[in-house]
Amino acid sequence: MKRKKFTALLAALTLMVSITACGSSNNGGNAAADASSNAGTESAANSSTNDSAGGAAITPEDGAQLVVWDSKEERVYTDEIAKQFTEKYGVPVKIEEVAPADQVTKLTQDGPSGLAADVVVFPHDNLGRAVEAGLLLENDEFAEETTNNNTEASIQAVTYDGALYGYPRSAETYALYYNKSLVKEAPKSFDDVIAFGKTYTDKSKNKYGIMWETGNMYYNYPFIATTGGYIYGQNGTDKDDIGINSDAAIEGLKTYVALKEVLPVKSGDINPDIKRSLFNSGDVAMDINGPWELAGYKAALGDNLGVAPIPTIGGKAAISFSGIKAWYVNSFTQYPNAAKLFAEFATTKEAQLTLNEKVGAIPTNKEALESDQIKNDPYISAFAEQTQNSQPMPSIPEMGNVWSPVNAALPEIWDNGKDPKEAMDKAAQQIKDLNNGAAK
Repeated sequence: MKRKKFTALLAALTLMVSITACGSSNNGGNAAADASSNAGTESAANSSTNDSAGGAAITPEDGAQLVVWDSKEERVYTDEIAKQFTEKYGVPVKIEEVAPADQVTKLTQDGPSGLAADVVVFPHDNLGRAVEAGLLLENDEFAEETTNNNTEASIQAVTYDGALYGYPRSAETYALYYNKSLVKEAPKSFDDVIAFGKTYTDKSKNKYGIMWETGNMYYNYPFIATTGGYIYGQNGTDKDDIGINSDAAIEGLKTYVALKEVLPVKSGDINPDIKRSLFNSGDVAMDINGPWELAGYKAALGDNLGVAPIPTIGGKAAISFSGIKAWYVNSFTQYPNAAKLFAEFATTKEAQLTLNEKVGAIPTNKEALESDQIKNDPYISAFAEQTQNSQPMPSIPEMGNVWSPVNAALPEIWDNGKDPKEAMDKAAQQIKDLNNGAAK
């Protein structure tokens, strides 16, 4: 960690003479910044925070102004939070629309030159790459309240090499959608799914009891992890401990193989568009999918839509992959205090409930998860329950070496009947070879 911090500091000092105001790009607009253009820097200088128990007391820098990146889809939340932040601290906030999945790449390019946002948001599996490149400041001022207020899984996800970097704002996993007109009660186990599928599946009519992306590791992680398998050991941090071909993982894959009986479709013939169409029309009774499909499915099925946690595997609660979306502070920001204040302000219980209200996101804040707003929503509460039995995707850079080998092994098992142990042994060796050949 010392080497990484020194590298980031040296880069920042070297480039300081050339760094201009962060986010000088004119891309994107910001109603909050425009509305507060008359707010003086005196208000910012006199503002401080000690809102959370044990929280730090820091003040925005004189003349601070922030640029924040967020997605187009979630900007309705960010606009509201930016407005509230400016009202409280007198710091103008400009929002630029950048897809979260693209932000680490863009930050790598624009951070050192001072053209990137002060505060960014991205899925946690990109964290290792960002830290190794020296792009982020640690979450130090608000570490205690961030850790105490959010779920253990979310804190694990935004921690890298023992240091906390992120400010978690939402969790993302998948659950079981079902059509109540076809499935009266959500199945408790995959044995129940198979039993129902035998009564409903008719390939000649393109009707299936359940469908999911059988060739995509993301959705099939429950068949690896629930019985004790894993990607990397030590909570996803040990690249040399690969667990996809362990005896525990192979045990779970027996359920995966058994489901082929009620979903006799090649993995390559299942994609989101096909599955969505079949579920909306009632030709697929159950679908394993994420909250991004919720609005469309509600529109298609209305009161007949149900959402439940993923059925059990081997008598154990199914463990899904989770992605944690979090705010991070750019290490090259000219206004680190203001940026840290914004990241903390935008992830409080109230902020996360605003995000849920406006875009349906699942909170990571423990109090928010226990609120009536979440518990009384039958759809979001099911996803929230599943997140309690989820594991964050490993955030080390070597996670990028996992997808292709496993996504090749799964179709071999599903489509061609290859022995799961043989297929996963091959994938594990490919991952090992890729890890050992990666430049450090």
